[in-house]
Amino acid sequence: MIEMEIPGFGEIRLKSLVMDYNGTLAVGGQLLPGVAERLQVLSSHLSLFVVTADTFGTAKDQLRNLPVEVVVLQGAESQTKAKRAFVRKLDAKQVAAIGNGRNDRLMLADARVGVTVILQEGASPQTLGVANIVVTEIGDALDLFLHPLRLKATLRG
Repeated sequence: MIEMEIPGFGEIRLKSLVMDYNGTLAVGGQLLPGVAERLQVLSSHLSLFVVTADTFGTAKDQLRNLPVEVVVLQGAESQTKAKRAFVRKLDAKQVAAIGNGRNDRLMLADARVGVTVILQEGASPQTLGVANIVVTEIGDALDLFLHPLRLKATLRG
């Protein structure tokens, strides 16, 4: 768990981290360098979930040896709502979420801490608009939770 009081933002008590896969942890279906190692360490602090449409069909294979629960969503119409429902099921006020796509916007909006990552696939402006933090490297996004005072530094005020 990650717990702290952030002036102007309030208390955070995070138990879970919900992440998108393609465009967030991976590009072109391939897990990005440094992600696996960070997820291993993060798993001792947070429950880790990847909720994805899995555009390239590689998420389960790429994440198979990592301490992450992978949920592959079906049907384009319901993905946005399914991601939101997943965050709510975990208790949104105890969830951080990381994503980039338009279908991530509702899960980021509902999560206590929402992080948008802008990689080679870009990011949806709607998702940027609801994020608490925006970064340009997935390593930076994951490091926010490995070094939580970075959250405090960015979110205070």
